[in-house]
Order: sequence, then C-alpha cells, then structure tokens
Amino acid sequence: MQSCTPQRLTDRKRAAIIAAAIEEFLAAGYDATSMDRIAARANASKRTVYNHFPSKDALFAAILHQLWDASHDGDAPGYRAGQPLRAQLLELVQRKLRLLNNDSFLALARVAIAAGLHAPERARDMVARMGEREEDLTAWVRAAAADGRIRTDDPVFAALQLQGLVKASAFWPQVAMGQPLLDASEQKRVAEAAVDMFLARYA
Repeated sequence: MQSCTPQRLTDRKRAAIIAAAIEEFLAAGYDATSMDRIAARANASKRTVYNHFPSKDALFAAILHQLWDASHDGDAPGYRAGQPLRAQLLELVQRKLRLLNNDSFLALARVAIAAGLHAPERARDMVARMGEREEDLTAWVRAAAADGRIRTDDPVFAALQLQGLVKASAFWPQVAMGQPLLDASEQKRVAEAAVDMFLARYA
C-alpha cells in the first residue's frame, strides 16, 4: 500500500500545479504568467513545477488537453464499415461540441489567442498541439475515404472543413464576440447542419 503513496503525491502535486496555472493564466494572461507565480500559487517549488512541465508552453498545452479529455467519455469511436455515415459523424461532432461548450476551455482559448497574436511561432505550436487532439475526426475521414465511402484525396483538408463548420457557430462567436454558449437544441442543430453539409460534398 505504501508503495503507491509517492505516485499519489506526484499526481496530487501535478493537479495542484495545473489548477494554479489555470488561475494564473486567466487572471494575468499568458505573457504575464510566470512559472514562479504558478509555483507560488501551487505551494510548490519552481523545480517541482519544471519536473512536471518543461516549459510554460507545455504546461498550457497540458491544461487544454486535460479540458479536452474531461469533456469526453472514453476514446473516440473509430470508423465503422457498413454503418450509416451520418450517425457516426454526428457522434464525433457532438463530442467536439461538448468541449466547445466548456466555459473553462473557451476562457483559456481566449488566453491562447491573445498570446498567439504577439508571438506567431507560439500560436503555431499551440495549434499543432491542439491538432493532436483533433486527430480522431481526421482518422475517421481517412478511414472512410479508404473504404470508398468519402470522396477526397485530402482527408486532412476535408476534416478541417468539417471542424470549421462547427467552430463557425460554436467557438468563434463565443471566443471573439462573447456570444452565449449553445444550449442542447442549438448544439444538435449545428451538429446536424455541419454533418449534412459535409456529407453533401464528400459522401
């Protein structure tokens, strides 16, 4: 039993660092937040913070990934041959909408966008890191195309188009213009419209 204690302490310390970092990023913005301030708020040494996260960028990416994971129940469903495309895509898009309907995620997205405006190379890195978490939709499109049910020679571009349709209603208005989060019926409408437009073009 005692052998598990160090791991539990490590997990608790990591969670405390992430919680402290979220508070700092939201309160001060990306550039004004330092690893020193995060360490002080987490009641941890700066060395401990760096043991868990090698850089501020890595810590910020870990926060976004944690919010992404928390919005999902288990792994994303993969492409299923022989089953209706619309139902499969709706399942994937609705998972994405759960994340985009998260206040904390949207608040941190604003922090990331503001930080990226002042440092384009940082913005590229953040987009690349978040792209890793959007791979499930790209993988689905790639598999459906290989099965001959989606017509595209560029699955990445096709998946980006579908994501763009969703974000046009359920991300950018909320992040850039302070529009309210979508309720359940609005999310359903956005998901269905985006999927139907995508399938009209590619199925």
